[in-house]
Amino acid sequence: MDILKIKAVVFDCDGVMFDTAVANKKYYDEVLQAFGKPLLNEEQFINVHMMTVAEAIDYLFPEINDLSSVYDRLKQIGYQKFIKYMVMEEGLKELLIKLKDKGYIRGIGTNRTNTMEKVLEDFFLEDQFEVVVTAAKVKNPKPDPEQLLLIMEKFDLTPNEILFVGDSDYDRQAAVRAKVWFAAFKNPVLKADFNVDSMDEIARVLQIN
Repeated sequence: MDILKIKAVVFDCDGVMFDTAVANKKYYDEVLQAFGKPLLNEEQFINVHMMTVAEAIDYLFPEINDLSSVYDRLKQIGYQKFIKYMVMEEGLKELLIKLKDKGYIRGIGTNRTNTMEKVLEDFFLEDQFEVVVTAAKVKNPKPDPEQLLLIMEKFDLTPNEILFVGDSDYDRQAAVRAKVWFAAFKNPVLKADFNVDSMDEIARVLQIN
């Protein structure tokens, strides 16, 4: 594999493009409290951070067979009021501009479902990506490789032409199964082709800094 053959850089959202720890915790804590359950513990937080909303709700409410009341409450709560707690990763916009200038395809592969569009709008990033694939656009979310395979198909790319930047084991599994390059972001224990701690380091990996 030749790093110089990479034509597309695909980013996970939570934990890579944005620090969403506070926002996600407040979101799930509010619904847990509504049903008289304790706030997220550390293990639960790590798990829901990787999951789709549907997976997270199944995981957090195993005792409820009919989850319609939980989903009704989620609709009432909404995610929009939590976007203000998201913190965009330093250097993200600069890297995205640099990638465009160098001719790279810029993508997102995320297990978010219906909130990604609003996040991009609120942070003025709508025109910074050529492709955005959420869990709502695929049959199987990460760790399934379907999001990455979809991007590959859309742009007629081979696996060694994609670099996927993620922070979780779900991301790692998706990358391995899609056979693409994987950069682990701010997670040094995650096995990856590259372990990076900043957007600048991604630029260095691609030799465009």
